[in-house]
Amino acid sequence: MPELPEVETTRLGLLPYVQGRRIAKVTVRDDRLRWPVPADFARRLKGRTVTDVTRRGKYLLWDCESGYVLSHLGMSGSLRVISAKDLPAKHDHIDFVLDNGNAIRYTDPRRFGAMLWIAGRDPVHALLDRLGPEPLSLDFNAEHLANTARGRSVSIKEFVMNSHVVVGVGNIYASESLFLAGIHPKRLAGRVSRARHEKLVDAIKRTLSAAILAGGSSLRDYVQANGELGYFQVNAFVYDREGLPCRICATPIRAIRQGQRSTYFCPVCQT
Repeated sequence: MPELPEVETTRLGLLPYVQGRRIAKVTVRDDRLRWPVPADFARRLKGRTVTDVTRRGKYLLWDCESGYVLSHLGMSGSLRVISAKDLPAKHDHIDFVLDNGNAIRYTDPRRFGAMLWIAGRDPVHALLDRLGPEPLSLDFNAEHLANTARGRSVSIKEFVMNSHVVVGVGNIYASESLFLAGIHPKRLAGRVSRARHEKLVDAIKRTLSAAILAGGSSLRDYVQANGELGYFQVNAFVYDREGLPCRICATPIRAIRQGQRSTYFCPVCQT
């Protein structure tokens, strides 16, 4: 599913096309997303100008003057810039038609994303209430990670994927970050030393930054706002490389299941 780098790449791709543009109309073809699209969604947005698009975790916030569109790409969603004349396909659920003839099209085969409306000047919503710090911010540091991990018996991989601990570190980037930090994914979060927390914070920041520069990872349905694929996964150290030689020590990469997800690691480089 799209993780923080894919959402940030989408934000950066959308911003030049929507900032300062007026929404001429919104077409909702299917409102059956993870949370139903509000019945008055199209009416509320018509005529509003998009002044900015920001991100909180994996959520995008479209600033539309006195209100916000809260969007989430779910497991298979994408937002693409198209011509308003382009005919929709089966899974093209929502079009935001702009005043210059372009449109932003929301596509979601699994319909597990979200398009919601927040009225008012502050983007306050229950989905945003308990999110942890942004991983690329100064608030995410070794002190925060070590203090939050103290006494925790969950694995370090599952720990850093918890959005209450830090937002946006999904499955791909957790595996990659733990490899860079040299930490075995099954090690208990409460048994990770302060020095290793320092390494892990640095590894998460480096991994996510590199993924954003690469346009994210395209494993199934994800495409960037311009329709291009992301290519971070091409140079992954461990993710989806089970049985292939470690890029550092040549030991075959192993895969295990953690929390119903595949975890990839090097049994030599990670302890």
